[in-house]
Amino acid sequence: MEGVRSVLAASMPLWKNDHYSELAAVLPPLLRDADALVDVDRSARGLRSRLLHLTGWLLTQTRQYEAAETALRRGLDDADNPLEAAAIVNTHCWLLLRQGELEQTRQMASRWADDVEPRVSRATPNELSAWGWMLLRTSAAAARDNRPGEAEDAIRLARAAAVAMGREMAPAEDFLRTFGPVTVAMKRAENAMIEDRPDKVLQLSQHIPTAGLLPTSNNRNRHMLDVADAHRRSREYGEAFEILQQIRRDSPEWIVNQRYARDILQGIIGKRRTLTADMRDMADFVRLEY
Repeated sequence: MEGVRSVLAASMPLWKNDHYSELAAVLPPLLRDADALVDVDRSARGLRSRLLHLTGWLLTQTRQYEAAETALRRGLDDADNPLEAAAIVNTHCWLLLRQGELEQTRQMASRWADDVEPRVSRATPNELSAWGWMLLRTSAAAARDNRPGEAEDAIRLARAAAVAMGREMAPAEDFLRTFGPVTVAMKRAENAMIEDRPDKVLQLSQHIPTAGLLPTSNNRNRHMLDVADAHRRSREYGEAFEILQQIRRDSPEWIVNQRYARDILQGIIGKRRTLTADMRDMADFVRLEY
């Protein structure tokens, strides 16, 4: 078991930094080893659950949704504690959001939020993170389903969880559980973008310290796309394009997989008669026809 555990631990920088091509080489043998280990030692199911969760997250990132759902369901079956299960369900809700399954997301997230709700005054950071993320998924689904009141109620509770934590928590061993006041603020800006309020997105972004955050695809990069889109909708095309360039510098393999980034770039260059060399280079990089 320690062999699989050590290889998984050694691979964490690849996950955190969105090195998808390297993960594609590492994952298949690691999954085979985990399966073989569970065949002889059932206590290794928790370790395999963690690996399947990460695999489902990666497949969701790269838009391989059917395979992602299979990995996440298998990971949930193997989960050996409620908080690990909640973390997997959080990623499953994100998968459903990307597929446009808003009602299913809302029901799943709200049910799990009820199930994992802790007594806030005594809750551990991991308990607050699990509850807070379920509330954020509930809010995201409600915002996209034109339920602004429900979206606001859920994100208000998520903020209460974040305030109880006191600061942003980014566990070294589990970056997918990153949660705290900054995460909630970024998700509030995301809701504002869904509500077509670019002015509010830009206002909120002024109070979010992205410069001090790692360029994780779960949080900062998605927020930066919202800020770029808000600048684009405000006809501040130079600012929008510079943000896309920054994301490309930080997370090149991530931005290639983002339809949202292509849509923003299309909005920037779509009405121009001529493109700069940088614009053509970016369009080629994210596979946008022009």
